[in-house]
Amino acid sequence: MACPLCAEDGGALIWRGERLRVIRAQEPGFPAFYRVVWNGHVAEFSDLAAADRVHCMEAVTVVELALRQHLSPTKVNIAALGNMVPHLHWHVIARFDWDSHFPAPVWAAAQRPSPAAQEAAVQALLPALEAHLQSQLAQWATR
Repeated sequence: MACPLCAEDGGALIWRGERLRVIRAQEPGFPAFYRVVWNGHVAEFSDLAAADRVHCMEAVTVVELALRQHLSPTKVNIAALGNMVPHLHWHVIARFDWDSHFPAPVWAAAQRPSPAAQEAAVQALLPALEAHLQSQLAQWATR
């Protein structure tokens, strides 16, 4: 079976480096749901060399900081599951106390209807956030 994260980006590509990429997932109800995806096919974080593990987590940190700076979420969730797609990727998700699932995980059952106005307000901030992310990741990758 072909790996979907080897075959395609896995979402809206925000930035691609030599070793990893950052995409925005199109997850309904969660406009600021990003993934840091390792470009090469590995299933587990421990499959990476030590320097690559540091590189990966630094990228996750850049994404988290951008979400916090631009969106002021209630919380940022970070997870690496890989149960459905065993290709190393980190979910970096801005969470808000108004989102349909909060405080439960995004994969749990919704607790209330999705608030369209709040989601639209976050969506409107994404172009500036993503421009900032592209700049920060490009600078970081050259270090």
